[in-house]
Amino acid sequence: MFDTVIIGGGPAGLSAALVLGRARRNVLLIDADRPRNKVTRYSHGFLSRDGISPSDFKAAAHHDISKYPSVTIKRTEVVHARKNDKHFAIVTMNKDVFEAKKIIIATGVKEILPNIKSLGRFYGKSIFNCVYCDGWEVRDKRLAILSSHLGTLQLVKLVYNWSKNLIVCTNGHHPIDQKTRQTLQLKGIEVIETIITELTGAGDQVEAVRFADGREEPIEAGFISPEWCHSGYIANGLGCKKMPQGGIMTDGMGRTNIQGVYAAGDSSIISPSQIAIAVGDGSRTAIGVNMDLTNEEFK
Repeated sequence: MFDTVIIGGGPAGLSAALVLGRARRNVLLIDADRPRNKVTRYSHGFLSRDGISPSDFKAAAHHDISKYPSVTIKRTEVVHARKNDKHFAIVTMNKDVFEAKKIIIATGVKEILPNIKSLGRFYGKSIFNCVYCDGWEVRDKRLAILSSHLGTLQLVKLVYNWSKNLIVCTNGHHPIDQKTRQTLQLKGIEVIETIITELTGAGDQVEAVRFADGREEPIEAGFISPEWCHSGYIANGLGCKKMPQGGIMTDGMGRTNIQGVYAAGDSSIISPSQIAIAVGDGSRTAIGVNMDLTNEEFK
């Protein structure tokens, strides 16, 4: 019987494992090893680790956790979790069954990218979704905002802080009203509503946006506004309530509406999606778990 099983081996899950290991809790972390940031070369904005690669960050986290013998890490995938009386049974794809007093769901989110030819080739290398993560590296460059969402204007406003040399490509959609269009034009930002046929470039460096009318606009990098979906089947199966934007609803310490089930990181916080925020949330959730275990045991 584990004190806690953590489902998900990203920054939030690893942070929770570290805190609980230091609290002398018997912990199992189950990692499917499909990190969302695997496509990126570097992660930015985390104090003391600015510019670290995702793989190096994970290796450093595993090294830190390895000092605490009560933490076990298994690389597999959870396919089902159920509540049995006061405890939980967690079933993996290998048909192993683990029992735990508490569960932390830290499975994060997935992006749904726009259907643009060759986008996957450049995504995470020269086309990005997070201006706080990658804006500095492309400052003052010729950038394209590839977005067909109503939130396009907010993304444009943000990116404008890093570069004034922008074009907005809506890929045949019309999310921008006339007043907003005029505002952008006054800032020297062109809005192109023609359908995008593909992105072109050398290797993973994007160089141009090609449109259905034959037009081609040179760019040096770009930002997209993807849709997000939660890796939520575990939470759904346990009956966890969701927030309107899809995240798992929690209190201030990671507790969900199901007693003994907690959520951390992007599983409950969609935006902003930052390593620093995920690490902090994982730590806070682990403290909540340990508080609850302590209060239950100290009777």
